[in-house]
Amino acid sequence: MSKPRNAMLSANGIQIILSSSDGDFLDHLIPVLKDASNSRRTPALIQCLNQYTEDREADIERIGMTKHEEFLDSVNQLQNVREDAVALIAEILKLNQSIQSSTEQLAEQKSALVNTKAVRQNISDASDALKESLKVLHAVNHAHELVRRKQYYSSLKSLEDLQNEHLVPILQNRYATQHRLADAIQKSIPASRKAISEAVMADLNTWLFRIREASQFLGELAWYYTEQRRLRQKKRVEEDSFLSNFKLNSSTELVCDENEELDVLDNEELQIAFTPLFEAVHIHEALNQADRFRSEYAATRRQQKDLLLPSSMDLSAEDESSLSSLLEGITGFAIIEKATMRRVPHLRSAIEVEELWESMCSTGINVASKALNDVTNAEVLLKIKGIVALFIQTMEGYGYPVSSLETFLLTLFDKYAELLRRRFSDDFQEVSIPGVQEEFDKVLNVSWYTPEHNVENITFPCVLPFSQMYPLCCIDIQNFLNQFYFFSDDHFQHSDVIDESLRQSLDELLTEKVCRSLVERLSSQYLGQIVQILINLEHFETACQELELLLISARSSTSAGGPLKLNATEEFRNNKKTAEKRIFELVNSKIDDLVDTAEYDW
Repeated sequence: MSKPRNAMLSANGIQIILSSSDGDFLDHLIPVLKDASNSRRTPALIQCLNQYTEDREADIERIGMTKHEEFLDSVNQLQNVREDAVALIAEILKLNQSIQSSTEQLAEQKSALVNTKAVRQNISDASDALKESLKVLHAVNHAHELVRRKQYYSSLKSLEDLQNEHLVPILQNRYATQHRLADAIQKSIPASRKAISEAVMADLNTWLFRIREASQFLGELAWYYTEQRRLRQKKRVEEDSFLSNFKLNSSTELVCDENEELDVLDNEELQIAFTPLFEAVHIHEALNQADRFRSEYAATRRQQKDLLLPSSMDLSAEDESSLSSLLEGITGFAIIEKATMRRVPHLRSAIEVEELWESMCSTGINVASKALNDVTNAEVLLKIKGIVALFIQTMEGYGYPVSSLETFLLTLFDKYAELLRRRFSDDFQEVSIPGVQEEFDKVLNVSWYTPEHNVENITFPCVLPFSQMYPLCCIDIQNFLNQFYFFSDDHFQHSDVIDESLRQSLDELLTEKVCRSLVERLSSQYLGQIVQILINLEHFETACQELELLLISARSSTSAGGPLKLNATEEFRNNKKTAEKRIFELVNSKIDDLVDTAEYDW
């Protein structure tokens, strides 16, 4: 039993020894060792292996003995091979070290190249970002440069392009390198727009100040132009009386004068450009601030209107420059408003302009009305009326309502009539008797007196039937009439008011001043004086009848037709009877005195 086992173990040992590789050797050795250990045959295995070793050594010795030379050659060759192998190994190691060194250097260069590429990319990105940033900053600087050049709308458009073309795309990309810059510029745009708005308003305020300074001169030019139109209209009326039916500013007059039209805002004397206003309107519309701008502009114009109007003025002096300056300033201001409304309709409405106009007229009339209380000279009032009339005609030409000014003219006329009545009373009460007779012709011209004899047959000095107060009163009445009609020479649309006021004033003066003065003297005891008063009353009655005819022929077409009666005519007629009675009373008194004297017991 043991022999087969030993044979098997020996076969396994031989197989292990003949294994081609270490792996096969181990694969066979482990089971054999395990089997020998388990079966307690380890000595047998060792013996088998020793036997194999001895056999191999014997084979080697035999081969060495029989082929000694070949073996030595082989050993030498192996030695040479071994030396060559060692040399190759050394060279390989050296080459390996060189390759390793080159590899490390190459790795370093590769790392440096990678870093360089990264830096280059960073530089490229930074350059691109810088270029984009410079574009943005250039656009910002360009916008501010346009503001300095006063190209406000272009600047605003530049900011809008900057925002849409540069800032918005950058801000939408949160990873953009210019994000912080774009965000800062985006936040500054409202301030830039505000700066543009303030710059525009500064230019506009400068323009408003200049036109406020030029308003009076503008009004003066407009008045001069109206005065020239008056002269041309007067000349046309002289050439064709039919044109007298058409007043200044009528459609016919405007057509006749259209070839002479003058632009008061653009001429050799004055040029007013509205460019700053247009630009301000355009800019604020672009900023969606049109309503705010409209209200601010209206407030500014109201302030300028208040600065234009004084709180008081002096009209008592013969120099009416204060009134002229005021009304010329109002004229210029109103012309600017009309021009603004026509050029920028949505900025100034017709209602706003008319309200401003009515406010100026109301304030100006109130100031002038207070100043009228100190005026005591009718000639000054006549000059004031001429100024106001020219003002009315000028403003009518620009389409402004003038009803309040027409009413003020009536106030002026009432004051004028009052001063004329007062002056007539003063002249009458201070009547003087001239000591020369050269005024006979003048007496005939003014006193409605027709002498009984031919003037050529009258010898001088001559005795007139009436006292000297009669022709002097007639002269005052004639002057009174002329002064009244002077008021209607230029522009006065209320001729019927003049006619009625003149009739009432004449009635008042003749009744209250002349007739009453004569009647008061009837209490005199001198018969000759009473007779003279009667004669004067008769001539004044005749003068009143002549005045009635004169008033009828001179009254305007707008006055009521029919007969015209002065109450003074009847008053003189009635007081003639009173004078006659007084004469009879004095005559009877004289007769009674004579009778009493005859019956006296001497």
